[in-house]
Amino acid sequence: MSRRLIAILRGIDPARAIETATAIVEAGIGWIEVPLNSPDPLRSIAAMQAALGDRARIGAGTVLAPEEVRRVADTGASFIVSPNCNAQVIARTKELGLGSYPGVFTPSECFAALDAGADALKLFPAGMAGLEGLKAIRAVLPRDTLVYAVGGAAPASFADWKAAGADGFGLGSALFQPDWPLTRIAQATAAGVAAYDAAWGTPTA
Repeated sequence: MSRRLIAILRGIDPARAIETATAIVEAGIGWIEVPLNSPDPLRSIAAMQAALGDRARIGAGTVLAPEEVRRVADTGASFIVSPNCNAQVIARTKELGLGSYPGVFTPSECFAALDAGADALKLFPAGMAGLEGLKAIRAVLPRDTLVYAVGGAAPASFADWKAAGADGFGLGSALFQPDWPLTRIAQATAAGVAAYDAAWGTPTA
């Protein structure tokens, strides 16, 4: 779980949840997010948590309302990701003891998220902000703030994003699509892991 890489499984079928998550964990990514606009997402999250909770962190994405946080927490999930900065969602997430990773795009959203208790920031869509946008935002953030680049940060450019100030990444369509076979998902995961390790070094534990 030491790599700051989150596999985003948008559209995952619950019937494939455990096998897909297992392939991703075995390929080296220990954080898995199931967006709530996937088919029966809570079922997938609960299944992954039961099967892999001792080896990976399982969470929900596209969480837009405080009441959704409780339903996710009931699955045993450990973190909440949103595409936006909603102080009520962040507060509810922290009340329930989960990690909070809200989406931000501007300095104002970054500081609002931190003030509300976010554990890290999800720069989204990172491709629109660009490397220069991240550099500018990073210059004013507290030094210990963790920033994940999501949406437009591909493995081939991980080193550039690191130089701009990114601490980690969320990988969606580059790593998983619902109709991909497990072999392709595993290969894409391995490619992301290799790019991350090339930029940060192979984790020692």
